[in-house]
Amino acid sequence: MSRRLSLSLIVVLTTFAQALAKSPLLEKQELFVAGEGGYPSYRIPSLVVTPGGALLAACEARKTRGDWSPIDILFVRSVDGGKTWSAPRKLDPLPGTERQNPAARRPDSATGITNNNPLWIADRKTGAVHLLVCQEYMRCFYARSEDDGKTFTAPVEITAAFEAFRQAYDWKVLATGPGHGVQLRSGRLVVPVWLSTARGPSAHRPSVITTIYSDDHGTSWQCGEMVANETDPLVNPSESVAVALADGGVLLNMRSEALAHRRAIATSPDGATNWTRPKFDDALVEPICMASLCRYSLPGENTRGRILFSNPANLERKDGKERPGMSRDRKNLTVRLSYDECDSWPVAKTLEAGPSAYSDLAVSQDGMIYCLYEHTPREEAPGPSIFLAKFNLAWLTDGKDSGD
Repeated sequence: MSRRLSLSLIVVLTTFAQALAKSPLLEKQELFVAGEGGYPSYRIPSLVVTPGGALLAACEARKTRGDWSPIDILFVRSVDGGKTWSAPRKLDPLPGTERQNPAARRPDSATGITNNNPLWIADRKTGAVHLLVCQEYMRCFYARSEDDGKTFTAPVEITAAFEAFRQAYDWKVLATGPGHGVQLRSGRLVVPVWLSTARGPSAHRPSVITTIYSDDHGTSWQCGEMVANETDPLVNPSESVAVALADGGVLLNMRSEALAHRRAIATSPDGATNWTRPKFDDALVEPICMASLCRYSLPGENTRGRILFSNPANLERKDGKERPGMSRDRKNLTVRLSYDECDSWPVAKTLEAGPSAYSDLAVSQDGMIYCLYEHTPREEAPGPSIFLAKFNLAWLTDGKDSGD
């Protein structure tokens, strides 16, 4: 092939790719199917685009439907933008003696170990991928990959990083994220966590929110300051997600059982200290469910700052018994877009109208958006499946924003 012909082909392919980016695109696939693989349900999605462009999707594979079920952590990998995936891989056994959390709310006869709350962080400074996972809601482990998720180091326990929290809060239950953490300009890794004294239902209440962080790319971890207490203004704040702000700070978007039924936010200059008092975001309804937050682009001379948010935007109950502070039906998974660092959300579009709950967002280097989420597509299904949606800004904004 002549050099002129090669250049012409490159121009054609580039033009074609640009045209695709500006045309609305939405694709969906069922990655983990409820009832297959020996697991009646799959929950708690966690998604990351690695520095090398691979997609890693993890979830809890539950042998029964409860949070205290025997649970394995499974993940799959794609190197072609989600077109094809590796076979599901089970996380390597975690070190140390497996033991059940004495605070757990499970039948006395229940056996098996709960592995829970996978969380990824892509390290743009080193090219690594960090993975945190919990066991029995009382231990936390860390592993990393240097080859875009092909292999991982042996997990090491980092529960000691949580022990310092006991001075302020004598926790019996801990959990990361879930979903993903963030990396700041300094290289700091920030992981939202919640803690509980396990006195209430399911041993997940009452609860508080804080963070752990690493300034040496995952080698060691420290605890941050408390973000939200058990009450005032929130009630039992728990699962939260972080985003790095354009000014270098961090914003946490938090779940709670507050009567307002709105998501709450707090900000910090470094993701660990000097958190603002939590306040409600009136635009973000809260059915009491996990949500996701992800930066699409930083503001610049020729680009707009964009941040994405997803959660089941619904405040109704099928039984009609809506009461303040009571959970609402998890459905109508909606993706929102902010152009002003989460101050407002002018764009909102339903991604899944039916039963849909937890979700996790990620953006690839070519501007494609991915959402890994729970959905129950069939009434006869034994539990939720994990779906992956792939879409672009043109779909989300009905062609008004193509990312230019």
